[in-house]
Amino acid sequence: MAKYSKRAVDRLSVVLAALADPTRRAIVEKLASGEATVNTLAKPLKMSLPGVSKHLKVLQKAGLIVQGRDAQRRPCRLNPKRLQDVANWAERFRRNWEESFKRLDEYLSEITEKEKSK
Repeated sequence: MAKYSKRAVDRLSVVLAALADPTRRAIVEKLASGEATVNTLAKPLKMSLPGVSKHLKVLQKAGLIVQGRDAQRRPCRLNPKRLQDVANWAERFRRNWEESFKRLDEYLSEITEKEKSK
């Protein structure tokens, strides 16, 4: 099993907690297609700008987004590095499940062959 430092686990916990909210996941999904302003993000969510800003602060604290400044605009963009951290963590479990399914397939094949030979 991979070893993680306490700091890496704490950072992952913050990212997973930020992604636990469906509104924040929707924001992340929107930003996956490119940079967007707070106004652009708020429109489909039918939320106030302060409400969206609160979600953006959580995402920013988790390192999932970066908010820039362009004159009066505050465009947001995704920081894919934090999502890659989550993907790397989840990958370990995917490999374990695939190995378990492979063993189950082999076992079921053995049983099927035994039944056919009766």
